Amino acid sequence: MKKLEDYVRSIPDFPEKGIIFRDITSVLQDADGLHLAIDTMQELTKDVDYDVVVGPESRGFIFGTPLAYINHKPFVLIRKKGKLPCETVSKEYALEYGTAVIEMHKDSIKPGQKVLIVDDLIATGGTTKAMVELIESLGGVVTGVVVMMELAGLEGRKQLKDIPLYSAITYPGK
Repeated sequence: MKKLEDYVRSIPDFPEKGIIFRDITSVLQDADGLHLAIDTMQELTKDVDYDVVVGPESRGFIFGTPLAYINHKPFVLIRKKGKLPCETVSKEYALEYGTAVIEMHKDSIKPGQKVLIVDDLIATGGTTKAMVELIESLGGVVTGVVVMMELAGLEGRKQLKDIPLYSAITYPGK
């Protein structure tokens, strides 16, 4: 039986020399790989107490929606600025070269709701930290973050302080 990491395609020197890009499209394009990814993330979070699943576009949608469905929980979108039609709250955060802004509907998280964040990857943790701050600004409590891959060498886990991080695959490097 193949392991989840066997489905991930590693591309050397992309986007620049010295970087190994971990491509998840090869997981998504294989029915067994996709099934294993969702099942693994479900197993990792089976004991996490949460009321709602939140995922960022676009890969958080891919992995978060099935987990919400399996557990009969609502799914909340986090999107890039200007993509949501109702009143939003936003968070600007730093990127390697510049900044980005994410948003969610102002009424999507109720005060005191426990939230599970689902995404494909945590690297430096900047996007994940911004998501946590956005959820907390609405009164939500993040009880866990689950990702398919963690690039441990970039230390994104440190951005989460005491929030548990569950990763299906951990790569030691960058």
